[in-house]
Amino acid sequence: MEATPAGITTAIRKTALNAVHRQMGAKMVEFNGWDMPVEYPAAMGCGIINEHMAVRTGVGIFDVSHMGDIRLAGPQALAAVQHISMNDASRLAVGQAQYSALLYPEGTFVDDVIVHRLGDDEYLLVINAGTREKDFSWVRDHTGEFKCAVENLSDDFTQIAIQGPKAVNLLQKLTDADLSAVKFYWVTRGTLCRLSNILIGRTGYTAEDGFEIYIPADEATGARVWYEILAAGKEFGVVPCGLGARNTLRLEGALSLYGHEISDTINVWEAGLDRFCKMEKQEFVGREALEKAKAAGIKRTLVGLEMVERGIARDGYKVLDGSGSEIGYVTSGSPAPFLKRNIALAYVPPQFAAVGAGVKVEIRGQGVGAVVVPTPFYKRPKKSF
Repeated sequence: MEATPAGITTAIRKTALNAVHRQMGAKMVEFNGWDMPVEYPAAMGCGIINEHMAVRTGVGIFDVSHMGDIRLAGPQALAAVQHISMNDASRLAVGQAQYSALLYPEGTFVDDVIVHRLGDDEYLLVINAGTREKDFSWVRDHTGEFKCAVENLSDDFTQIAIQGPKAVNLLQKLTDADLSAVKFYWVTRGTLCRLSNILIGRTGYTAEDGFEIYIPADEATGARVWYEILAAGKEFGVVPCGLGARNTLRLEGALSLYGHEISDTINVWEAGLDRFCKMEKQEFVGREALEKAKAAGIKRTLVGLEMVERGIARDGYKVLDGSGSEIGYVTSGSPAPFLKRNIALAYVPPQFAAVGAGVKVEIRGQGVGAVVVPTPFYKRPKKSF
């Protein structure tokens, strides 16, 4: 339970697959107000490390129904999306998606999002679980001048991610859509598990190839599809995966997590996401502040760290210079199961950001050696689609 400001408790939310996770013996945790699986039993060949490795080498499936969805549709939907997001949605063809972000006027993050163009005048924003209500209110409040409808579809879908190099082989068994024709960050529709007109996106948050499917949000349908995916994936060694593996996978790929690498106090330049910020657009919320921040120069930047001495850098740990003075902090840190190294993302001053620079991470009161390394830590092997 979580307490409201008045001290009244509110129920933790559950996805339509909650009963399935419990039947499978998953370890459940509260995550951004949701009851979610962190890992599945070792007796099933699972656990965080096994789940992580399955996605890197084969295929795993995740319940990501806690993510939110906002639909914008109407004659000025594109103008609205352009106004509220930092990437250039005018570049999207119908069926294409892009990584972007919603920004405050200060150039800091409301949230990072995936923008999908579903039709000539229809866009779907996929948003984070912990910022659902905030994001929808912000989008609604900042698109009122445009001729388009804004709908919160967050509770309309059960969203399942099928991730890994064998994801395409698994999912193709269950759909009539030609997945070989769907490039990374594109979407299609097709019949899937006998459900018609299902949205299928070749997207994900694991630094692997994979898909995310959007099916009706009732418990019976969700359970049927979940178990059918597991059955179809037996020949590929599929395993169910929880939040633990989702986090280690995204960390190996140096993918940002809201509240860690990005937040309402961190701007785009600091976060190193400038490649997704199209300043050549005429205007968008936050653009003016970002121009000023760029001219002024940044005082901190996000870097990758690898521990060179024994120790694990954890979220929130202090980063120190050679003299032991605090210079920054770890945003995310963990052992990397596939890479077999202890890695972290951290904010440090630019003068400490060069690859090869030595720093220390304070672990149990002691400075432990680390070195700045290139990110992402992991890149999936390229293959033709």
